[in-house]
Amino acid sequence: MLASDADREHVVEVLKTAFVQGRLTIDELRLRAGLALASRTYAELGVTIADIPAPRLKPPPPPRSVRPAAQASADPPVAPVGRMPAGAKAAVWAACVIVALPAVWAAFLTYYGGFLVIFLIAFTGLTVTIGTTVDKKAAG
Repeated sequence: MLASDADREHVVEVLKTAFVQGRLTIDELRLRAGLALASRTYAELGVTIADIPAPRLKPPPPPRSVRPAAQASADPPVAPVGRMPAGAKAAVWAACVIVALPAVWAAFLTYYGGFLVIFLIAFTGLTVTIGTTVDKKAAG
């Protein structure tokens, strides 16, 4: 059975306690803590603390089903109570978009407005320069 992060942390705490009690050296603590943190199953965790006097690590009992499997398929499906109709969901999403849109545009202009202004100034300057040059050539 797979072990959880909490189980791995519990084993590391057991190893720290054994180190404080003088049962492990610092190198053993580092090695075993690394093994414990890399362990995926209860069996792997149990090996890291097998020779340390501590309560044995037991996996949790397997989950029980809420109702027997025979009844699960016999009952007709029940429609959920209190579900929002699709049209109401669409209206709520539309309202959220309408309310949030000004904030999105404000953020966009705050971050990219400077670039937009610089681009427009450069584009206008280039257009005026090209237009002036063309007008001078046309006038002779």
